[in-house]
Amino acid sequence: MRKYFLTTFIIVTAIFVATVFMPTGLSQTTSNKTRGAIGRIEKSNEEWRRVLTPQQFNVMRERGTEEPYSGKYNDFKGKGVYTCAGCGLTLFSSATKFDSGTGWPSFYAPIVANHIGTETDSSMGEQRTEVHCARCGAHLGHVFDDGPAPTGLRYCMNSVALKFKNKR
Repeated sequence: MRKYFLTTFIIVTAIFVATVFMPTGLSQTTSNKTRGAIGRIEKSNEEWRRVLTPQQFNVMRERGTEEPYSGKYNDFKGKGVYTCAGCGLTLFSSATKFDSGTGWPSFYAPIVANHIGTETDSSMGEQRTEVHCARCGAHLGHVFDDGPAPTGLRYCMNSVALKFKNKR
């Protein structure tokens, strides 16, 4: 009986550790438990409407998309970091930004893996991977597996979901 308990305990502990510390990947969904590690922000739609522009609300809370080539960060070349427009969480570095030719600002990696979450998005008749802010849940854009080295990923973001902070 004692041996059975010990074996069960070890298996449950291993599953817990693997789940909590698994790195974020293209197909992984980030759970609310993982988001809690960076301080989850919860607001009602009314609260979000008070702090976001109508376009930001549409993109970040209703999973909309800005028109290609319309965003202020598509051709932007500043040196610094991009944060979530909703909560200020640091998301991407200008060092990982590249011109994907798609009309949206694109990055090949987040600045910290657990600052973003991903989930499957089938809303446009195709299966894509949605990217959201791990702190406030804001829709940021999508990630695709056609990016440059070293990751091979293209995080295609909506400018209205980002704020830029100059490198000091």
